[in-house]
Amino acid sequence: MKKLLIPLLLLLATPSHAGAAHRKPDSLSVKIGQMLMVGFRGLGAESEPRLADDIRKRHIGGVVLFDYDVPSASPVRNIESAAQVQRLVDGLQGMARVPLFIAIDQEGGRICRLKPARGFPPSVSAAHLGRLDNADSTRQAAATTAALLQSLKINMDFAPDVDLNTNPENPVIGKLERSFSANPDVVTRQAKIFVDEFHAAGVIPVLKHFPGHGSSTKDTHKAFTDVTATWSKTELEPYRNLVSEGYEDAVMTAHVFNARLDSSNPATLSNAVVDGVLRREIGFGGVVFSDDMQMQAISGRYGLEAAIRLAIGAGVDILIFGNNASAYDPQIAETATAIIRKLVKSGTITPERIDRSYRRIMKLKQRIKLPRE
Repeated sequence: MKKLLIPLLLLLATPSHAGAAHRKPDSLSVKIGQMLMVGFRGLGAESEPRLADDIRKRHIGGVVLFDYDVPSASPVRNIESAAQVQRLVDGLQGMARVPLFIAIDQEGGRICRLKPARGFPPSVSAAHLGRLDNADSTRQAAATTAALLQSLKINMDFAPDVDLNTNPENPVIGKLERSFSANPDVVTRQAKIFVDEFHAAGVIPVLKHFPGHGSSTKDTHKAFTDVTATWSKTELEPYRNLVSEGYEDAVMTAHVFNARLDSSNPATLSNAVVDGVLRREIGFGGVVFSDDMQMQAISGRYGLEAAIRLAIGAGVDILIFGNNASAYDPQIAETATAIIRKLVKSGTITPERIDRSYRRIMKLKQRIKLPRE
């Protein structure tokens, strides 16, 4: 199967025909599934029975790995050791008809799922590298992370973080040393090195959190976060710079609300922000990921159907349900799939809109390097 990836993707991208229905999955089901990424509990591929169905029957596009289970306050989630993670990834990919994005948050420093306590190499924070602003130091740190992910067969990192450190007291960015600098030129230089090293190792980078989370005073994991009074257009510069230099992989949205960009909805749910600023103004043509749709900034104010409808309407390509916020829902992929299908059936979301996301996702997936069989 894996040797026939490109022909398969082309086949799935074509419209369904009645005579072929018995030979392949429903085309719409595959396309919807590819727009979902979920988190799960378990150290093995078969640990969560519903996950196997999500991959085999619902064709989800990816999974995200965590080292700690927040809802149960348990240190056991998906990561125990290098050998275990390799087996887990192999098992997950073995169930997938279309290769999965296997994603992780491995920024370095405190935002690090692969910790030394479990036998992984130590890492430094973005803030540390930004203060040095030394290309060799950054390249070494980025190459170490890229090589580690490559060895574990993890093909996507939700990094580098290109938020500007405009508010050092920011509880989720500045205080955690996740930003390289308040200077957009420093952020651009540092992030470009990470992107280049990730590419060299076959790891897909994801810039975050668009259009900028660095000026916030609250954490979108926990609450509605309004940056109207603190955000500035300077926070867009790392994205402008990197896209102008050819970056076309993926960008993750922020759940921040900015009335100067959209007076109604936070960025993840805003067509003005995602389609208007990111795609049309900045010119980004790659895959757009939502931040975790189960975070309180979204789930605390929007019902699931409304959030999904608005995010897809905004131009988000892949919706993340990390299952690692306040609650764990093993049925979330099934529920989200049913909602999206309902929205398509009602005409609220057009098949053409689904197709646009699907084509972008498939283009990026062609860069996934699978192990030889």
